[in-house]
Amino acid sequence: MDIRLKIPSYRKKPLLPLLDRGRGAMSCPMLNIFSILIGLVALVLAIPALIPVISLMNWIVFPIALVGFVVGLLSSKTSGRNLNIIILIVSGLRLFLTGGLI
Repeated sequence: MDIRLKIPSYRKKPLLPLLDRGRGAMSCPMLNIFSILIGLVALVLAIPALIPVISLMNWIVFPIALVGFVVGLLSSKTSGRNLNIIILIVSGLRLFLTGGLI
C-alpha cells in the first residue's frame, strides 16, 4: 500500500520563477557581474565609513548595497549577492550601533 502524499500539479510550479534556480529559471549571468560591480563601489565607500568621523557615509553605502543585493537575487550566480549581503550587514550594524538606524 502506497501512503505517499500526492502533490497536485498546480503546486509543482515555483512560486517565484525569478528566484527558481532550476532548468526553467529566468535569470541572466551578466547580472552577477553588475551586482559585483555595485558591491565593489559600495565596498570602496564602506571602508572609509568605518572611521568614526565619516560614519555618515553608511547612509550612502546601505542603499547602494541594497540595490546590488536585489540585482544579485535576479542573477543565476550567488557571488554578487553574497558580497552585497556582507556589505549590508557591516554598514547596517554600524548604523545600528551608532544610533543611525533604529
